Amino acid sequence: MSSCEKFLAILYISDMKIAVVILNWNGKSLLERFLPSVMTHSGNEATVYLADNASSDDSIQFVKDNYPEIKIIAMSSNTGYAGGYNTALSGLTDDLFILLNSDVKVTEHWLIPIKEAFLKDQNLGAAQPKLLDLNNPDYFEYAGAAGGFIDAYGFPYCRGRVFESLEKDNGQYDLVTTAFWASGACLCVRRDAFNLVGGFDTDFFAHMEEIDLCWRLHHYGFTIGVIPQSSVYHLGGGTLPNMHAKKTYLNFRNSLFLLAKNVAGFTVYWTIFARMILDGIAAVRFLIQRKPAHFSAVLRAHIDFYRGVSAMRKKGQPYRKSLKYFKVRSLVWQYFIARKRDFGKL
Repeated sequence: MSSCEKFLAILYISDMKIAVVILNWNGKSLLERFLPSVMTHSGNEATVYLADNASSDDSIQFVKDNYPEIKIIAMSSNTGYAGGYNTALSGLTDDLFILLNSDVKVTEHWLIPIKEAFLKDQNLGAAQPKLLDLNNPDYFEYAGAAGGFIDAYGFPYCRGRVFESLEKDNGQYDLVTTAFWASGACLCVRRDAFNLVGGFDTDFFAHMEEIDLCWRLHHYGFTIGVIPQSSVYHLGGGTLPNMHAKKTYLNFRNSLFLLAKNVAGFTVYWTIFARMILDGIAAVRFLIQRKPAHFSAVLRAHIDFYRGVSAMRKKGQPYRKSLKYFKVRSLVWQYFIARKRDFGKL
């Protein structure tokens, strides 16, 4: 590429306005640790926003004192990931939103491949970079690894992560490709697409709302991408630890919400019935493992699902259509019975 072509390419990329939006709730310690990389590697190519979910610590004052170039969106109450981002993004006019967790370390030039991908493919609704584990950087990170999928019963998994098994990054997923969902830890979504599908569903509050968003993007004809030329490192569990019972509750309830809202046809009822049986087995397993709080979380998830299933089913009606949403029918069977622990073996 000649010098002139390189210059024109840079001008072309710069035409896309990027908003890096970090949702925060009482996360001053995370901001102290991770904002330096964000500002060093993003400040010249994007506008950085802090969307504060009514923190009671001095997160906002810390940012004002140390990073006056960051634009602050202060909200009056904590409405979770879904509600917080819906409010924060409603007033932004940037072309591309990058929703970045406050516990993510970004790398040099991480935005360039992302911008190039969205400029090249106007049908690309959302995407993610490669997510690696900050504490074990040779391995993929749980929350999104190298692109997400779900099985027929709503169990999510990733290229590089199946249930609790994390793969080492040996370059096996370095090709740009499509996935079913992109991780909310670093979710890149076109503003027009986000607004067209109505943003996040606030009934999810937190966890799996990004899968629901991506599912709706598929319904509207958009694709979901993985851009592994861009890498970020995720700490994970910065706001809610992985073994917290509330996370168990949200994951089990929201998996059922996903199916009820997005699966078309009568088969959804059989699918949900089968999933609830699998959930019951998981609940018994929690008891055997002496985790009564997680057992109770599964029960509460099912009770609240029963309360909300009719509204959720009705909510999806305007756009829901038949869609082959899974590549693997039963992840439980593949993982626990067939003993396939790597994505490439599924």
